[in-house]
Amino acid sequence: MGMIQEFKEFAVKGNAMDLAVGVIIGGAFGKIVDSIVGDLIMPLVSRVVGKLDFSNLFVVLGDNPNNLTTLADLKKAGIAVFAYGSFLTIVVNFVILAFIIFMMVKQMNRLRKAEEPAPAPEAPPVTPEDIVLLREIRDSLKK
Repeated sequence: MGMIQEFKEFAVKGNAMDLAVGVIIGGAFGKIVDSIVGDLIMPLVSRVVGKLDFSNLFVVLGDNPNNLTTLADLKKAGIAVFAYGSFLTIVVNFVILAFIIFMMVKQMNRLRKAEEPAPAPEAPPVTPEDIVLLREIRDSLKK
């Protein structure tokens, strides 16, 4: 019974729940980034480069006796290829995702600073009682 109780406490704790929510939102966020890259960014990049599908960018490293032209056909035939197009797409995805996360963290930090109350001004230090008595004696002697 002790182990079940410990597991229940762990699963219900805020950290485990926050992690679960983060994973779920992260999966959905990944789909949004894929859409941004595939539907918005890559068409613009392809306009500059001249090719829409980066995944089919490659260099044939082996002999190509049948003059195959697609990456899938070359891989199926077992011909060595240097397929850099997929890598380029993944790098673009990563850069965009990293930039979006950076902007989100920056905004969250800005909101946190706005929510934090300004520190209260410090009160003047309290003078010890013996110093106050000595001052009173000094003042009375001056009179």
